[in-house]
Amino acid sequence: MPTPTRRHWDRNLLLGVMFICMSGLTSPLMNGFAKFLGQNYSSLQVSWARAFGHVLFMLIVFVPRFGLRMLRTRRLGKHLMRSSSLFVSNLVYFVAIGFIPIGEAASINMIGPLLVAALAWPMLGERTTPGRVAAVSVGFLGVLVIIRPGTQVFHWAALLVIFSALMNSFYQIFTREVADTEAPETNAIYSSIVGAFGMLLVLPFIWRTPASLADLAMFCSLGVLGALGHYFVALALGFAPANIVTPFQYVQMLGSVLIGYLFWGDLPDAFTWLGAAIVVGSGLYVGWTQTRRQTPDAPSTARRSPSH
Repeated sequence: MPTPTRRHWDRNLLLGVMFICMSGLTSPLMNGFAKFLGQNYSSLQVSWARAFGHVLFMLIVFVPRFGLRMLRTRRLGKHLMRSSSLFVSNLVYFVAIGFIPIGEAASINMIGPLLVAALAWPMLGERTTPGRVAAVSVGFLGVLVIIRPGTQVFHWAALLVIFSALMNSFYQIFTREVADTEAPETNAIYSSIVGAFGMLLVLPFIWRTPASLADLAMFCSLGVLGALGHYFVALALGFAPANIVTPFQYVQMLGSVLIGYLFWGDLPDAFTWLGAAIVVGSGLYVGWTQTRRQTPDAPSTARRSPSH
């Protein structure tokens, strides 16, 4: 087999960065639509639309290629734990952005990778180092700079974002536990089954028919945008190694600031930017320590499971 040229690797790296940046724009757009809808509809209905649309979109994409066999699993209990964690994370986040700007929420949510690093030690037995422990601690200090508890700018909804990030971290930990035995397509489908089908029990009591075609379009787009965000991450990791593309995931925060400014005229203040820089810097350090032994000039060919 011919050895890939340097130009070939460069093209793959650019594609990887492009896809990770695209994921950083689809998720903020989804959150922007959720914030709009949350002004007139129950957060439970909005969260159900996000989950059901995700499952439906994934079935349309994957069934023609893999057939219904992709639904077979020996880890149903673990998938239910994954899906429950993700649904609660999305629900709580959608509630929170109804009270605080999307840019601020995204800045706080950047604590997610640090929470995963902290949980991976007791839950997965992954070795840690004093440097990573210090980075996680510094990251939490950055969150305190953003939310500033005890001051007039503090809002209780910021605590919901932290809880959302925690639940998403559990989701990612559970996903790691099944990644070795389950296909990525199976993981993608089962990630939203609790929200998609479990919510059908309460949906009749909170349902409100979309009042306009614009509202209906936003409801329909939630699952598609969420699923595309996951898919773009998977594509990025297929073209380039994690240590190259992971730092670009923080484009999501900039995308959230852009959506918040265009839709509502919100801009983060200086303390939010400072706290976000501390959180992002801590996250980049943890990511670097986890991937520094990988070869940077050859993209990973391993298939990855979506994380959000």
